[in-house]
Amino acid sequence: MAKTKWVAVVQCEVMRERCSGADCAVRFAGRRDLFAEHDSDVSVYIPITCGGCPGRRVARLAAHLKKHMAKNQVTTDEVVVHLSSCIVNDNHHGPPCPHIDDIKLMLARQGFTRLIEGSKISSGAEKKRATGVYKNR
Repeated sequence: MAKTKWVAVVQCEVMRERCSGADCAVRFAGRRDLFAEHDSDVSVYIPITCGGCPGRRVARLAAHLKKHMAKNQVTTDEVVVHLSSCIVNDNHHGPPCPHIDDIKLMLARQGFTRLIEGSKISSGAEKKRATGVYKNR
């Protein structure tokens, strides 16, 4: 597998109305939670939003990202895309995204196959999943 050079995070447009995305960025910077596997020399963090339901902005932004990758000699094998926790998990923001499979398909069609489901691990949400308040995906 190619060494990771860039990390993109797809965040929910609706959730971004109440979330700045700071938790994901801070966890990336500190290589915590689901960003722990990335080497410290991976310094490019690219936050994008889905554009709102049904998430079709992902295809356009993935295509735009590929243009910048070409300018910087980065291949899709060197990019990891995180589907943020607000998209993949039942949590205080809401249920998992009903369009997640379509978003994955749009990314795959642009050549992005290194996907990680999640970004931040919330201890409060994990407790609620354990007790059945939130459902596991």
